[in-house]
Amino acid sequence: MDTFLLVNLIAFIAVTAYGIFLFAKAVSTRVAYMKLGKESEFDLALKERLRDIGVIVFGQSKLMKDKKSGIIHVMMFYGFILVQFGAIDMFIKGLAPGKHLPFGMFYPGFTFFQEIVTLTILVAVVWAFYRRYIEKLVRLKRGFYAGIVLLFIGTLMLSVLFGNAMLQIWLGEPATWTEPVASIIALAFGWLSPTAAMVLFFVFWWIHTITILAFLVYIPQSKHAHLIAGPVNVFLSKRVPGKLKTINFDFDEETDEEEISFGVGKVEDFDQRQMMDFYACVECGRCTSVCPAATTGKMLSPMDIMIKLRDHLNDKGAAITGKAPWVPAYAFGDRGPNKYAHMDREQAVAEVNQISMIGDVITEEELAGCTTCRNCEDACPVMNEHVGQIIDMRRYLVMTEGKMDPEAQRAVMNIERQGNPWGLSKKDRIKWRELDEDVYIPTIKELKKEKKEFEYLYWVSSMGAYDSRSQKIAIAFAKLMNQAGVSFAILGNREMNSGDTARRIGNEFLFQEIAEKNIKEFEKNGVTKIVTIDPHAYNIFKNEYPDLGFEAEVIHHTQMLYDLVMDGKLEPKGRVEHRLTYHDSCYLGRYNGVYDPPREILKAIPGLELVEMVRTRDNGMCCGAGGGLMWTEETTGNRINVARTEQALEVNPTIISSACPFCLTMLSDGTKAKDVDQDIGTMDVAEILALSVFTEEKIKTA
Repeated sequence: MDTFLLVNLIAFIAVTAYGIFLFAKAVSTRVAYMKLGKESEFDLALKERLRDIGVIVFGQSKLMKDKKSGIIHVMMFYGFILVQFGAIDMFIKGLAPGKHLPFGMFYPGFTFFQEIVTLTILVAVVWAFYRRYIEKLVRLKRGFYAGIVLLFIGTLMLSVLFGNAMLQIWLGEPATWTEPVASIIALAFGWLSPTAAMVLFFVFWWIHTITILAFLVYIPQSKHAHLIAGPVNVFLSKRVPGKLKTINFDFDEETDEEEISFGVGKVEDFDQRQMMDFYACVECGRCTSVCPAATTGKMLSPMDIMIKLRDHLNDKGAAITGKAPWVPAYAFGDRGPNKYAHMDREQAVAEVNQISMIGDVITEEELAGCTTCRNCEDACPVMNEHVGQIIDMRRYLVMTEGKMDPEAQRAVMNIERQGNPWGLSKKDRIKWRELDEDVYIPTIKELKKEKKEFEYLYWVSSMGAYDSRSQKIAIAFAKLMNQAGVSFAILGNREMNSGDTARRIGNEFLFQEIAEKNIKEFEKNGVTKIVTIDPHAYNIFKNEYPDLGFEAEVIHHTQMLYDLVMDGKLEPKGRVEHRLTYHDSCYLGRYNGVYDPPREILKAIPGLELVEMVRTRDNGMCCGAGGGLMWTEETTGNRINVARTEQALEVNPTIISSACPFCLTMLSDGTKAKDVDQDIGTMDVAEILALSVFTEEKIKTA
């Protein structure tokens, strides 16, 4: 027996060392691949990052957005952590039979707890199997490899229970409450001889050991790399959600023109932080299941973007570094990316360079479909940042290859020439004031002539200035500011586009040109506070202009109106007898967390009944206008704005409200498409508040 245990120990050490070696090799290989990317900027912000780890990783907050899947994952996550103590105990029992973890008087309680945890994990495995293969949840992949982890985990749990049962028979131990399941199994197999039980114990013991090591090696080579990369990804996530990187257009005069490239056209042009996303992807499909493009029949799938970029990085990484991603290499031969690692370096690089990342790996149609709504990022349990990567690839198409949707190109050219997407005259930008000349809306120039000061720059935006429907919102908000005594001014014809459309479409150069002109105008006029009805302008002024040297207090009009109502400076008096549902703007909500102010304003209006859609707040569906898509036509699948309108109609409203002129336009078009525009109104929060503030009568129609 001593000889057997010695051989068993040597074999255990050898197999474990080999497994750990393969694991380390697989991880180091992927680290080497990520090092091919550009260095990332990193703001430590340690307190906030540790909080994210606590809330998202250990609190499982993002996973719990899907309650059933979230509960399954919590059971597996914590169960797997806790059961590792049982694995150590199992190893000890196999290497030194009769011994166990030195927990003294607490050991019986420990074994009972381990069995409960083991059973909990088995329940989670069965439930997960049901969700994937029986219920066939749409967002989950099926097939053997999609669920192999369930086989790994199930084998580990069963080998523990059967191994402990065989140990009881072998050592002649009686049934015990501390190991109820193992005791039941031992009673069922009580007819086995001690020798047979000993053999079976070591069979189960080795099954457990090899499964753990195989799982360890499998983790970094599969979607389960998220067990390593996920927490790192959460820790490294952006402090400002959805914030785009600023491209430096200053190049050395000696730089070869052929080497100049803007955006990301090759996988190694991504930065290392972005590459972490590829390996952190869980392949859970949560992103795709909420993507407005994917759910309305477009080509785009955020999950597939991550997977395809990961696989392409593996190919290119293997070709450049000569390191095979799949280990042990002999088990895979020249399959997949390993073939590039086994080739001559120059030949491998030349072959993989024939694969165009944009075109062969990611199609232009996929990139064009993104509305930049960030619902995918909000749903992602490991905080992958799909939108920034898509915009980086759009930038390459637009600025390096000169490719752009013709309609989007027309809008961008109009912005460049006239400062608005329609190409209307710059001189007409101020004409919206003529809609109601009783409302006091001074320009900064007019105030200077009168030697008056202003507190807020009212950024009307191109929508507020030129779009006939949005002009009514602009007037209503100005009227409310007059009523509350807010000191404000507009730039008038000196106002330009904010640059958001150009930047999201991919024309970073034009954005920076616009931003620099706006910043000069702001600084010339001493602007320190900006209020706007446009969430896109709100977001870009607040979060992205600071990178270009301009910082100010930027607020959305619903934030100002909320404060004015709460402070009693605006009093909603007239009853608005309507059933209203509110649509969250992506750039106000998911980008900036502004959910409550518009709702609180609506709740303060007498007679108004506020009802929520199924998809609301941080899971609210995009209207389809973001990312520059306001100016293009949808030619594939269903229209996003119609799909969102249908969701609103499910709660039987008489008014659909929003706090964004883009959203309101899309929803208005949606009600027309559904032939309900005569019965259901579409109104901005400011318009509804103005109805109540400026009348004491009951308001029956929107």
